Amino acid sequence: MKRRLAMLAAALLLPAGAVALPAAPAAAAPGPGTPPAGGAASTRMLGALQRDLGLTADEARARLAREDDAARTDARLREELGAAYGGAWLTAGATSLVVAVTGAAHAAKVTAAGATAKVVTRGQAQLDAVKSTLDRNAAKAPAAAVPGWYVDVVTNTVVVLARGDATAARAFAATARSGAVRVVATGETPVPLYDVRGGDAYYMGGRCSVGFSVAGGFVTAGHCGTPGTATQGYNQVAQGTFRGSSFPGNDYAWVQVNSNWTPQPWVNDYAGGNVTVAGSTEAAVGASICRSGSTTGWRCGTIQAKNQTVNYAEGTVTGLTRTNACAEPGDSGGSWLSGQQAQGVTSGGSGNCTSGGTTYFQPVNEILTAYGLTLTTSGGGPGEPPPTGCGGYEFTRAGSLASGASGYQPDGGYYYSSASGTHRACLDGPSGVDFDLYLQKWNGSAWSTVASGTTPNPDETVSYSGTAGYYRYRVHAYSGSGSYTLGFSNP
Repeated sequence: MKRRLAMLAAALLLPAGAVALPAAPAAAAPGPGTPPAGGAASTRMLGALQRDLGLTADEARARLAREDDAARTDARLREELGAAYGGAWLTAGATSLVVAVTGAAHAAKVTAAGATAKVVTRGQAQLDAVKSTLDRNAAKAPAAAVPGWYVDVVTNTVVVLARGDATAARAFAATARSGAVRVVATGETPVPLYDVRGGDAYYMGGRCSVGFSVAGGFVTAGHCGTPGTATQGYNQVAQGTFRGSSFPGNDYAWVQVNSNWTPQPWVNDYAGGNVTVAGSTEAAVGASICRSGSTTGWRCGTIQAKNQTVNYAEGTVTGLTRTNACAEPGDSGGSWLSGQQAQGVTSGGSGNCTSGGTTYFQPVNEILTAYGLTLTTSGGGPGEPPPTGCGGYEFTRAGSLASGASGYQPDGGYYYSSASGTHRACLDGPSGVDFDLYLQKWNGSAWSTVASGTTPNPDETVSYSGTAGYYRYRVHAYSGSGSYTLGFSNP
């Protein structure tokens, strides 16, 4: 009975699909048959998507749901296809996922996963190798004539951008010694946006902004400071010190804050609220994305390409992601999110938010790996490592809960199963607590629990034979708190 009452209270206090977010308005209800995107994009983010991509509220929610599903499908196919994987992208409007393969024999795997296969000449690894050759020859690319180069998976080529007379760009492209390279004219003049980093402003002799909170501090752009540089927060109070920085080559850094500052899993939406960060699952080319900056606030666009090299006058930066979202000086280094998933921090760009432009960001997962940092997310702050049980499952997620709280997996959202079959999951919680596990399915208007594990123990398992549809796991800390690991497999 106590468990029934606890579940009923949660249902009354937490509407279907909503996540309790500090200082953030609840998302609007989804349309019939469509689950709330990612568990969650805030109404502020949905509003920005509507404004910048010309969408209705329902279209924005539906698009985020499709993009979330596409990101998971892409990650699975990338692993399964190996060297035959040629990249992936979403079509206009994010209506479908296209996955390139280097032979017709591999197309069946793509089709079986619900995506569209395109047979291409070169695999992603081959394109990346060609671009790496250009990166090694970056000194031969004058910044005034060659603003950058990137892998374009849609055309299965590597693009070298040419401003004005293309002679220098063609000469540089020839250093790759590959027919995969093509020269494209552009009017871009990219410059690092030194004045501010997205999110809240901070100061270090100039002004930048926080990218994302991590254990002990935050990540930001490398061109904002060097190791040892002291920072002051938005209120001019002593804040922290740069502990690592890389620019050019890369454009990332991290700041360790003092005990007066507490990293939180939030990004300022510059509209009176916060967007909660649930994880850092990488979005696909073609996905919508929004950025936060103190000059122009929330601005949205789509991802155009990954692994671009940008040839700034200050030096070459590799591995950036190219977008058509606008930015202006003062927005430099701001937070980039797709739904609730952290994507990166602003590096630089060309154009402005009146006429439009191109903006690049440094992927956040590379920053976390480079410095061994832990992203602060809504699953709980950094603390003791999660348990390591529940092996042998297709997917693994970790989180942390306070007593009485619930978390939703995967990554604060849900997953789509396109076939009927068995859903299996294993929860491994910390010793001495009572954690419960619920498998929920979207019934067209609400989340309904279809299987559960509710023993008075920290560890639970569930197994459910279900039809195609949207599913998610709710992990509930009935008593006690701590970190957990969830392993799960689906049809």
